[in-house]
Amino acid sequence: MNVPASRRVLTGITTSGTPHLGNYVGSIRASVRASRQPGVQSFYFLADYHALIKCQEPARVQRSTLEIAASWLAAGLDPEHVTFYRQSDIPEIPELTWLLTCVTGKGLLNRAHAYKAMLDKNQAAGAEPDDGVTAGLYLYPVLMGADILMFSAHQVPVGRDQIQHIEMARDMAASFNHLYGEHLTPPAALIDDNVALLPGLDGRKMSKSYDNTIALFGPREQLRKQIMSIVTDSRAPGEPKDTEGSALYAIYRAFADDAEAAAFAQAFQGGIGWADAKQQLFERIEREIGPMRARYEHLMAHPEEVEAILQAGARKARALATPFMQTLRHAVGLRALTAQPDRAQGDKATARAALPSFKQYREADGRFYFKLTDAHGAVLLQSQGFESPREAGQAVKRLQSEGAAALPALASRLQATPDPAAPALQQALQQLLAASQA
Repeated sequence: MNVPASRRVLTGITTSGTPHLGNYVGSIRASVRASRQPGVQSFYFLADYHALIKCQEPARVQRSTLEIAASWLAAGLDPEHVTFYRQSDIPEIPELTWLLTCVTGKGLLNRAHAYKAMLDKNQAAGAEPDDGVTAGLYLYPVLMGADILMFSAHQVPVGRDQIQHIEMARDMAASFNHLYGEHLTPPAALIDDNVALLPGLDGRKMSKSYDNTIALFGPREQLRKQIMSIVTDSRAPGEPKDTEGSALYAIYRAFADDAEAAAFAQAFQGGIGWADAKQQLFERIEREIGPMRARYEHLMAHPEEVEAILQAGARKARALATPFMQTLRHAVGLRALTAQPDRAQGDKATARAALPSFKQYREADGRFYFKLTDAHGAVLLQSQGFESPREAGQAVKRLQSEGAAALPALASRLQATPDPAAPALQQALQQLLAASQA
């Protein structure tokens, strides 16, 4: 596998709504700063295929694509120094999605958070389990895996609630490489614990779903009006106020430096009135966002400029994707009838395919897990969480060296008590035991 000398980082935003302050603080601002780091190849894309999963309004998808592209560019993203593209302009991505679909176990997709959330919602409503579940919703982790693996991204910035997406992409890469040779780069999650979820107007997470967002590049007076509508408690001017749990303070903290945040907290303790506090918040946000607004408004008025930038980005992206996809097509056997297979690689892949494999990973709860999968990625065994990777590794080592005989002792550390006589599990553990003794 050809690994670039520099580190590759990839970020995408789904084009299904108007960017708000939460998007800016949680993704756009951090992405622009990261794009300026030395030794980093940055890939930024507009995830319009993903938008179709939840949004069947063509005009909204198109408008959102323009708004998000204009927001990134207005915030300082330099398309000359990054690869900035629209997902649907890269035909190799859906092609890779299909290749990954063919090596991804259904059991893996069954555990996707979005799918499980729909099942829980339907159960609570007394509906059929898969009511309202489209194939797009069910398979979206595979498309996300293709987004990441197409450009051999080493790191993907995500919040802790999105770590599962990266782990699933790693599983897909492992399954593909297991069968066809080392072609796909397993990504790692890049987590910034300093980036908190921004609260919205009502104190809940800022989200289009809650209709509580503050538009990123709305008119100045609209920004002021929205900030003045942030929900606060009934404490009067002169009464000390708590910063803990205050949406007003949390939003201010996301834009302020340490000294400014400390001064604002002191003002809370001193009994600042809510109207004055909101005015200070408005002025602090406007100081950062205001200078970008003119550029945003210009781009929104000239979509042809944004389109030209995206087309140039697509050419850069496809210069990498097209030859890489040719390599992957050859690897899986989609090649000219006169083409010669790579015998050494084929023998190596065949040998690997004969063995199941353990995968160890860390979940969003901070605990360490492992699972045993067969050559096709189907899960045969799934652990409970361990406090340390060492504990998880010791359990894996015991299963590798003792086989099915280790199952009774480890039963309490597994998500479901397995049947040691289950043919697939029995065969897998026997293969691993034989390999450890070879």
